[in-house]
Amino acid sequence: MCPSLSDHYNEISSGSDNLLSAPTAWKKWRKNKKYNLLTSAPITKIRTKNEQEPDTALKREIIQLIYNHFKHSPTLFEEFAALIFQMHDEKIIVDEITRASADGGRDAIGRYQLGVSTDPIYIDFSLEAKCYRPADPKNKAVTVGVKEVSRLISRIRHRQLGVLITTSIISAQVYQEVREDEHPVIFICGRDISEILIDHGHNTVVAVKSLLKEYPV
Repeated sequence: MCPSLSDHYNEISSGSDNLLSAPTAWKKWRKNKKYNLLTSAPITKIRTKNEQEPDTALKREIIQLIYNHFKHSPTLFEEFAALIFQMHDEKIIVDEITRASADGGRDAIGRYQLGVSTDPIYIDFSLEAKCYRPADPKNKAVTVGVKEVSRLISRIRHRQLGVLITTSIISAQVYQEVREDEHPVIFICGRDISEILIDHGHNTVVAVKSLLKEYPV
């Protein structure tokens, strides 16, 4: 039978050093003067390489098609990446694709709308696009590293977001550091691009090829 509130009171008021109703952890400490530190599970979420890369044959074919189309035309990929980000969320507004000679670490700028449509507020974002080689049967992926992400972070001002979109993946070290330092950066990788396109009806190679015709290289 569990001790009642009056039992607790009587034990405490008696001045006894041997409280039968005391918490187990306190009893253990009284006995051997040892205690266990409270721990919590880590909450930082880092996507693995496999989670960033396409996980089906169709998704791999789509992202390879995009990479091959834009690999020699990075400026056009910046426009395409801005389109992908807009597809991701209808509340995203892309205001400008910046000129390559003056982008200063961002390929596009825009706003994300919050609140009700009759009284919205906006959060500005800077977008960086990297058309890097995804993994294929013969080659490892060319990963986005410290230099590229640091360049984007340097452009983020107070109450702004950073967005990095790549046909490849983010290196584990960079991903870890960005999340642990709580930089407000959104990563959209190869798998994400293919899934966004599929969700918006571009769910075949033919459909993606048709979309890419709007970006002649």
